[in-house]
Amino acid sequence: MGLGLVYLWFGLLKFFSGLSPAEDLAGNTIEILSFGLIGPRWGLLLLAAWESAIGILFFAGICRKCVLRMALVHISCTFAPLFLLPGLCFTEFPFGLTLVGQYIIKNVVFVGVLLVLLRSEGTPG
Repeated sequence: MGLGLVYLWFGLLKFFSGLSPAEDLAGNTIEILSFGLIGPRWGLLLLAAWESAIGILFFAGICRKCVLRMALVHISCTFAPLFLLPGLCFTEFPFGLTLVGQYIIKNVVFVGVLLVLLRSEGTPG
């Protein structure tokens, strides 16, 4: 339930310009990952839809394994700025983190939770 709330909340914020503190970071990262094919604004809207869908599906309890995998794909991509935009993430590599870096690193907790939940879903399917 908590994961669904976080995903839905963070996703919905991204639909409205200026509400998400991660707008620039997410938009610029998506632009880099797509080799410039997806601009920051469109990337942010796609991310908003992805995060919101994950949140809604968590709440609805639909296809839990699929939703957990969707969330793992998403959360894995959140680490990209550590490699693509290190100047935004580190004051001194590898341990001196900026606020942005800390914002990203805390996602390790989400990875752990998602892996535990995925494992609790039983055999692959």
